[in-house]
Amino acid sequence: MKEYTMDVIIQGDDLKITDELDAYTRDKLDRLDRYLPHIADVRVDFDHEHTRRGEDLVSVQITVRHKRGAILRAEEKTTAEVKKAVDKAVDKMYRQIQRFKGKRSRKGKERFTATIEELNLAEDIPNLEEFTDEFDDSTADYYETQLEGEDFAVPIARRKDIVMAPMTEVEAIEQMELLGHNFFMFYNIDTKTINVLYQRGSGGYGLLVPLLP
Repeated sequence: MKEYTMDVIIQGDDLKITDELDAYTRDKLDRLDRYLPHIADVRVDFDHEHTRRGEDLVSVQITVRHKRGAILRAEEKTTAEVKKAVDKAVDKMYRQIQRFKGKRSRKGKERFTATIEELNLAEDIPNLEEFTDEFDDSTADYYETQLEGEDFAVPIARRKDIVMAPMTEVEAIEQMELLGHNFFMFYNIDTKTINVLYQRGSGGYGLLVPLLP
């Protein structure tokens, strides 16, 4: 059996992970650390649900955790065959890595993320222009349609554990932009508190800081 240099964790929520799917996914992820050195681990979460239209919806979320604390995430949702979702999610992750490396090259050395010397060890990602687009308008419209009329009788539909690396406010902004989110929860290394960073509608960022009554 082939040995993998990265710690790859594959989990399924309402989706059985067959040996074939496990091997296929690992093979697709095998070269990630060639393009981004010092990856701590890669987690792949598979999920399956039935839409209101009676279709089978499969989601594949890939989370890459760098040894210096940075987190890269890519997700694909589809009603197509699960391997196609894996392919597209991996393509999106390559785009995230390319974007991440570009940010590091412009900003130089920082404690939080990879240094220039580390990135120089990485290979260039080939044929990036052939990868699938990160966002698909038709897909977005489809899921917005699925949400209309949904019954949210249960207040908490899902719980998720979050691993937070200590970071500064500047590093949190960089991480949120990298993930493409409009809010980001992190452990503030300066104040020793859990903060929530968010994008303000009028521009700029806001920061929620907890205070005990």
